[in-house]
Amino acid sequence: MSSVTLGKKVPAFSAPATGDQTIKLGDLKGSNLVLYFYPKDNTSGCTLEGQDFRDQHAKFKRGGTLVFGVSRDSLRSHENFKTAQNFPFELISDEDESLCRLFDVIKEKNMYGKKVMGIERSTFLIDGKGVLRQEWRKVKVPGHVDEVLAAAKALGKE
Repeated sequence: MSSVTLGKKVPAFSAPATGDQTIKLGDLKGSNLVLYFYPKDNTSGCTLEGQDFRDQHAKFKRGGTLVFGVSRDSLRSHENFKTAQNFPFELISDEDESLCRLFDVIKEKNMYGKKVMGIERSTFLIDGKGVLRQEWRKVKVPGHVDEVLAAAKALGKE
């Protein structure tokens, strides 16, 4: 499977998510879509990022944009994280890394002096026709969700 390209249709995908759902790109046509990839449930940066998306969720929803968080954690971990943080959106479990590879977010990282392969915090905005319209890589959490919301609102006006 090749990776995504700005301005091109995102290849069809299907992935398990919280709420006992399977998220399929084809089922989401007509809505803008935010996929935010994060390294790990219940870690400080990932919790803050999720809380920011939670706190702005109503604005995304009003603008016709769906939000999904994606990590390699299990559905059980995701369900616990979602419940603990009161997230109003679903979390996608990508244990086999198929979505991570499609969006090319698995990168070599330094963790406590060791090199490991992990998810590089990244966000993707896909329009209602399935075209990748914007991407943010090497995301820093403060202010990020506001930037994504502004881009999603702008997309809604096109």
